Amino acid sequence: MDEEKRHRFAMYLRNFIFGVEDSLVSTVGLLSGIAIVNTPANTIVLTGVVLIFVEAFSMAVGSFLSERSSAEYMARTNDHMQPSATAGAIMFISYFAAGFIPLSPYLLMTPDRAFMISILLSLIALFVLGSVSARLAKTNLFLTGVRMLLIGGIAIAVGVTVGKLIG
Repeated sequence: MDEEKRHRFAMYLRNFIFGVEDSLVSTVGLLSGIAIVNTPANTIVLTGVVLIFVEAFSMAVGSFLSERSSAEYMARTNDHMQPSATAGAIMFISYFAAGFIPLSPYLLMTPDRAFMISILLSLIALFVLGSVSARLAKTNLFLTGVRMLLIGGIAIAVGVTVGKLIG
């Protein structure tokens, strides 16, 4: 693979990993934080759907603008629209799709039952994401998966803690 293709693949991978990780952690953190204080199910679902749509779009735009600025700086030219747009699309799709992992239990069951399942599904997804990332980078699958799970788990705990303290 030539250097240009490696660079582009790394950019797309970075946006995919960032989109999935941020969506899982942000969505489950928010949902857990508001569910812990006995918020009605319809409010939890509405909050989750709004978060997923707004953040997926925001992250995609941020990705596009930052990748475009970086490409322009590196090349000193203005012709890097397509890779930057693709990176933004990858960010949108990965954030959007991953957001429904922690939200789906709240769509299917009562909030008290969905709470732990949402967290568990998110932690499993974080571990899988870390392992996939490790496989592509040719590093240790288990250790990278555990690292992603632990760091994401801390962020989830922050959401639950803030919800408990404020609620």
